[in-house]
Amino acid sequence: MSMDYREYILDHYRDPRNYGKLEHPDVHCEDSNPLCGDQLGIDLQFEGDRVTAVRFQGRGCAISQASASMLSEMIEDKSVEEVIALGKDDVLEALGIPISPARTKCAFLSLRVLHRALAMAGLEHPKEDEDEEE
Repeated sequence: MSMDYREYILDHYRDPRNYGKLEHPDVHCEDSNPLCGDQLGIDLQFEGDRVTAVRFQGRGCAISQASASMLSEMIEDKSVEEVIALGKDDVLEALGIPISPARTKCAFLSLRVLHRALAMAGLEHPKEDEDEEE
């Protein structure tokens, strides 16, 4: 029996993948969405040019937490180059449902925190606030 995308989002929200903290992350980054109160932190570990472990923690709406769970699955065991290449379209594709303009900040919070974490680790140039494009 296949799940529809709304059920898939709720599954990631209720049973998030890679939820928690790493004991000794190479980088940790946090941010929030002040408009709705979503909060998110990401821990990353690297080995060479690969993301070998990812954990996130936070609280917020189903969209913000489900997208963080999905993104964590997308980046684990990927090269830093592949992770840097991930963008908004990848998050929207993973969510699989249309996201209203009001909810895009929720959907993209994890992506923003991920890119800031990579910048903090010196692996990516800091980007302009990705949400401002909306």
